[in-house]
Amino acid sequence: MRRLLQLTLDLFDAAPPPAPPAAPAPPAVPIRDVLHPGAYSHPQANRRIHLGDAVVAYALRRARRRTIGFTVGPDGLAVAAPTWVGQGEIDAALRAKAAWVVRKLAEFRDRQARVAQAAIAWGDGALLPYLGAPLRVVLDGAQRGGRALLCTAPDGERQLRLALPAAATAQQVRDAVQAWIMREARALFVQRLDHFAPQLGVQWKRLALSSAQTRWGSARSDGSIRLNWRLMHFGLPVIDYVVAHELAHLRVMDHSPRFWDTVATVCPDHAALRSRLRDEALPAWR
Repeated sequence: MRRLLQLTLDLFDAAPPPAPPAAPAPPAVPIRDVLHPGAYSHPQANRRIHLGDAVVAYALRRARRRTIGFTVGPDGLAVAAPTWVGQGEIDAALRAKAAWVVRKLAEFRDRQARVAQAAIAWGDGALLPYLGAPLRVVLDGAQRGGRALLCTAPDGERQLRLALPAAATAQQVRDAVQAWIMREARALFVQRLDHFAPQLGVQWKRLALSSAQTRWGSARSDGSIRLNWRLMHFGLPVIDYVVAHELAHLRVMDHSPRFWDTVATVCPDHAALRSRLRDEALPAWR
């Protein structure tokens, strides 16, 4: 039987694979939150260390593994260490990687701040990014046909007019905008897949829209493509990069140099576009 392979494109850099089941952890050490800019605290923190000028409270987990592993994410720093490694050795390993750890913690803190600033107040006049530019939501209960309408106001502002009354709830507005974006996403993604597939010498078979919180897209060796509809927040060059990335996996099912060479044939600036994909803060849809 032919083996089915799948490759994914994550929202952020790939995290290390999960460690094997942990051995019983030592009792947690209470840690007081320190709120100055040089302090970082994981919600399950049970250890604390000074890394340069930063105070880092991290979650330590003992596991059946051979090496000490670090993971920096939105929650902070998590460390998985073998059961036989002493605390001094863990601290030494952290200090050896101090610059990397603190830089990543600062990057995640900055990103969380930008995501908070990008939050959408769902209602008449809500503003959100669409294809790389601001889009204003306008509620118009008198609009005929009951469908959303994309238009340009006399002052040049792009507007999405929804057939909803001014008293519509935030949930109703958000759901209406999401439904419209998903329809537009499917049409655009099909167009871009059809554009790039012949150039890459591949055929895609099925498209599914994804709402994943950690992946922009994935490709399977049977020609199935999944793309996150929230890509519609980005400009077309970024969308084209993700489309080309997934189609390239139909030729090369890994991230080897040959894969990136394949992507470069249709998207030579893929490195810069990947950075934009990773760094731009988008509104959360929750």
